[in-house]
Amino acid sequence: MDTPRHPDLIGNLRGQLIVSCQAYPNEPLRDPRVMMLFAQAAIDGGAAAVRTQGLDDIKLIHENVQAPQIGLLKVGNDPVFITPTLDDALAVARAGADVVALDGTRRPRPDGRTLAETVAALRTETNVLVMADCGSLDDARTAEDAGVDILGTTLAGYTGERPKTNGPDLDLIAQIASTLATPLFAEGRIHTPAQAAAALNAGAFSVVVGTAITHPTTITSWFVAALTSAREQHEGMSTLRPGGDAAISGADLAL
Repeated sequence: MDTPRHPDLIGNLRGQLIVSCQAYPNEPLRDPRVMMLFAQAAIDGGAAAVRTQGLDDIKLIHENVQAPQIGLLKVGNDPVFITPTLDDALAVARAGADVVALDGTRRPRPDGRTLAETVAALRTETNVLVMADCGSLDDARTAEDAGVDILGTTLAGYTGERPKTNGPDLDLIAQIASTLATPLFAEGRIHTPAQAAAALNAGAFSVVVGTAITHPTTITSWFVAALTSAREQHEGMSTLRPGGDAAISGADLAL
């Protein structure tokens, strides 16, 4: 096995920001070179590592960006789709990821292996670290028992075990951080710097932010929604005034 490119990778990520550089299928930015440029921009901005999806993206970033990379592969439409099989995990490792992120829930995996069997096989064939994307405290316990190196709250609110919170699931972050010894990376619906700080204060080892940094389509939609709401509120108030916006009161003329 090769020597790790980033010794003490996990220790160097304590308290740091990791930026998820991913684009959805059929989007204008769905291109490995674009994701590589996003990754470099994130590192230039102070991020300590990146999280990426897709073998071409992982390979290009590995070759061009000098930073630790958490890699994954989204496959199919089944509930378990984040690096769902051992073969997928090995492919991610061979593409150049320093950490392989995979579904860390207790749900059945497409290849019939348990999470523990998958982790053990990765340990035998590669030198990568393993991150388990979990949806609950029980998921995290099982993943820790399986021997993963990193826990993540990536799937909180998406597996049916916990409600989908508005913002990061701070309660789950606190539960896992106070119960288990494995480093916890907070991830999922962290949309502001204040929320990132709150996740760290809740006990996260590191914080992963994606959409709010690297998904212009979604960020644009937030601004559009805010302006639409403000416009509708303004128009609603105008209809309450006699004559609408054209109505001028005595107070308006008292200059």
